Amino acid sequence: MYSPHKLSQRGYREWQALLAFVERQFSLCRRYLGWEIVFLFYTIVNTLTIAFIAVGMQAQGHSVDQSYIFYLVIGALMWGFLGIIFREVSDSVSWERWEGTIEQTFMAPVQRLTHLGGVCAFAVLYGLLRTVLVLGAVILIFGVSMPHANYAGALLVLGVSSLSFVGLGLMAAVLPLLSPEKGVQATHIMEGLLLLVSGIYYPVSALPHWLQGFSVLSPATFALEGVRAALLKGATVTELLPVMLRLLLMAGGLIPLGLLVFHLGEQHAKRAGLLKRNG
Repeated sequence: MYSPHKLSQRGYREWQALLAFVERQFSLCRRYLGWEIVFLFYTIVNTLTIAFIAVGMQAQGHSVDQSYIFYLVIGALMWGFLGIIFREVSDSVSWERWEGTIEQTFMAPVQRLTHLGGVCAFAVLYGLLRTVLVLGAVILIFGVSMPHANYAGALLVLGVSSLSFVGLGLMAAVLPLLSPEKGVQATHIMEGLLLLVSGIYYPVSALPHWLQGFSVLSPATFALEGVRAALLKGATVTELLPVMLRLLLMAGGLIPLGLLVFHLGEQHAKRAGLLKRNG
């Protein structure tokens, strides 16, 4: 039996380890800063290109109001944020293999929850930072102004939705464990399916009827619904509660499921000797 003092010491050590994993991930960003700049530049250009689609339709005489530009920009920003969380968590195993630290990390005397919690915390912080930088570029070019927007409500929905994507990322992270050769590519298939059915750049009603049913399985669908309602319609926190509750329920199922799937995949990888393989 652990005494309260020992339990507090153990909890403190795990907390320090979690912060260490966050710091390590940021150190990797600094080490590969050139690549980070390239990816950030691509994200900014991609977001601006999507916004210019609506501007181009206006120039051709189509009836497109300013809110449609905001609709597309919000979709691009949201997918950028949620996509980063998904990729950073799901690619964590690939980074370990690339750095040659996968065996040391998986054999370290820390809880797997601590390790994955650090990676997830970094993903959320990094996603927020990238989103702010992209938003700054959009405002610089388009001067986006939404006077009736509820920014606090949008930020709250954003935070709640990130939990669900952490759960999805944990499930995707097991794929590189199980298949060092093809696992990373498989995570992109999952990401593409989410992009297709979540209504990022178009309403879900634009999908074929048989695909619309899959949209309710994606947390991005409800995250976008909440953020767009907050920014475009000025929805209050009370009005956003149904969306946030749905996202919390999804997170409550996806995170434990993600941890379980990752645990089972880790045990299999250790038994099969897959940790050290690089392809």
